Amino acid sequence: PASSFGSWTSQLSSGMAFTGKYEIESEKNYDEFMKRLALPSDAIDKARNLKIISEVKQDGQNFTWSQQYPGGHSITNTFTIGKECDIETIGGKKFKATVQMEGGKVVVNSPNYHHTAEIVDGKLVEVSHLGGTSLDPS
Repeated sequence: PASSFGSWTSQLSSGMAFTGKYEIESEKNYDEFMKRLALPSDAIDKARNLKIISEVKQDGQNFTWSQQYPGGHSITNTFTIGKECDIETIGGKKFKATVQMEGGKVVVNSPNYHHTAEIVDGKLVEVSHLGGTSLDPS
């Protein structure tokens, strides 16, 4: 997530399960999800086919999760499993959440947002739910 969502191809490095660089491959419900984030229509249109790179660095229970967008814009979230942290969305909004590890998935829960991320066949697969809308791999 969040970023940044969908199915991502990977270049896994040695080390922890999530560590690697991932490029988005596909996503479903993009427009509806971005509207729920209150992004303007022109920004949604502009970003629809961007190749976003997610870079994850995992050191035990500590994570640095970055999304890099063409043009130099990026978002980085740093968190420790089981501890409350601030999460920034692609819309620039921040919220507090406690990130958990459940069955090999990184899970973010807040009252209006639910996000999971896991490695499946060497790919980062992220699914986000916001206000009844899901953004997930197609």
